[in-house]
Amino acid sequence: MSPSNSSSWLLYLLLIFLAMALRVIPFSETLSYINPDWVLLVLIYWSLNAPEKFGVFNAWLVGLLVDVLTGRVLGEYALVYTLVIYFILKFHKRIRHYPFPQLSVVVFVSLLFSCSIVYWIESIKNDASISPIFWTQIISGTLMWPLMYSSIRFLRTLRRIF
Repeated sequence: MSPSNSSSWLLYLLLIFLAMALRVIPFSETLSYINPDWVLLVLIYWSLNAPEKFGVFNAWLVGLLVDVLTGRVLGEYALVYTLVIYFILKFHKRIRHYPFPQLSVVVFVSLLFSCSIVYWIESIKNDASISPIFWTQIISGTLMWPLMYSSIRFLRTLRRIF
């Protein structure tokens, strides 16, 4: 394994750990409603920028870890992340060349798909209804995408410099 390859894996693991921490940190009630799915955003970034290294199996494995971490039904987030990343990888050659606003629309649709599957699974378990909170996580994730994308890209360029 080359040093460049090992440092990208280290950065990937560090970002996944940070995203999982942001997922479970207890925020105030208002902030918890707008807390986006950071883990999915990180997985989307890496599947777009390094699809040969980070794929569906990684998404499934991270999804299982998120299931255990959040106490959800085992396999719920594994299924969600696997499906979203599969579609991102299937069209990644086309998506990578989209301008940034169009890429944000792809992220919005991915987050909407993710939240829809989670809602569907929750409605199977017990009666669930769609509330405005359903949309806040999707919109906040879409709004945080440019900041997150730029931050990770900056970290990757710093890694190349040093």
